[in-house]
Amino acid sequence: MTRSRVAVIKTEPSRILEDYDRLLQLGGVDKALAQGSTTILKDNISWHFPYLSANTTPWQLEGTIRSLQKRGFTDLVSVHNNTVVTDPYRGEKLNKLAPLYAKYHVAEKYNFKSDEIRWIQYVPKAKMLALDKVYPRGIYIPEFFVGKNIVHLPTVKTHIYTTTTGAMKNAFGGLLNEHRHWTHPVIHQTLVDLLMIQKKIHRGVFAVMDGTFAGDGPGPRCMIPHVKNVMLASADQVAIDAVAAKLMGFDPLSIQFIKTAHELGLGVGDPAEIEIVGDADAARENWHFVGPFDKMTFASRMQHKIYWGPLKGPIEWSLKTWLAPWAYVASVLYHDSFWYPLMAKRNMREVLASDWGRLFRNWEALAPDAQGWPDLGEAPAEWKGGGWRAFAESLRVLATCVREAPEIAARRRRALAAGGR
Repeated sequence: MTRSRVAVIKTEPSRILEDYDRLLQLGGVDKALAQGSTTILKDNISWHFPYLSANTTPWQLEGTIRSLQKRGFTDLVSVHNNTVVTDPYRGEKLNKLAPLYAKYHVAEKYNFKSDEIRWIQYVPKAKMLALDKVYPRGIYIPEFFVGKNIVHLPTVKTHIYTTTTGAMKNAFGGLLNEHRHWTHPVIHQTLVDLLMIQKKIHRGVFAVMDGTFAGDGPGPRCMIPHVKNVMLASADQVAIDAVAAKLMGFDPLSIQFIKTAHELGLGVGDPAEIEIVGDADAARENWHFVGPFDKMTFASRMQHKIYWGPLKGPIEWSLKTWLAPWAYVASVLYHDSFWYPLMAKRNMREVLASDWGRLFRNWEALAPDAQGWPDLGEAPAEWKGGGWRAFAESLRVLATCVREAPEIAARRRRALAAGGR
């Protein structure tokens, strides 16, 4: 018997905001979220650089905000997090999200700033699969999340830890603090635990997933982006991840976090039990993605060796101490200073030449309510987000991370002394 609904829509640039409004309606946003409650927007910045398919798109954010406000969800707050490889301030700026928060008067908070968000201990209401073991001194979550709606804004892409990533993985940055990397060895169980927590603390949970670009390869950053023209929405975080996985060519129940969540009744992971509304033909597509493990980068191979391979004993322990900033420096050296300047532009060449690529480049100049958007013109010969300009920017990032590493280490020492909060 059908237990969950996932909306899937085929779209195009000329009607993207209109389609996002229809998508949220078909996905059942009115029933999923509680009226009168603050609604948290959790965007997905996998890389602060504008690498297409890795990050929440500006049309995804704007379309969702407009649709929510139209339905009376006017108390919107965006909550950002930082990671080893992303700077949220640069990420929201370079990916053209920051102007949208200002335009629609959406407040912004940062879960790593103690003067904005306080972390409290969470006592599990159900048996945890991993988090109580990873954090034996207590599981801490942002107090601000309790009693509020949340809308996740992931993209369709693969991931070197979890095969695919989407709605369930999007909770990882918001609910866990800067020690979230401690959970990587048990990442599948962690995502299931986080879904359990969300069901207890939020008044409503909804996901809006952008697949206008979709990423295949060693994600969530170093992928090959493809134009796929689809978007998805659902109140069932397991079901939307299952449909996205199936689109990419994977058996959803072969992916551990989807299978476990399905078996525990946290959502529906079996496509046969999911009702597709919108464009059924689009939902039946198979993109035959090769996945994240076929051609991993040097960095992703090393990460696998550290968390599950021969380097786990010698190195993994350091990531749980004040020495952890070494990973920050290493990631910036590899991803920002080497891979992005040399590989990103080449990998994005085809999608940058597409209508979506031109739309991204021109997004700030468009009037969403205009009767017709202007001709976006030819794809630019050069793109300001790639090449040696990015290399110069990455050197600035590297200098910053080296300068800030002692303070990061000191903050980690204080957190460890306080019980890992």
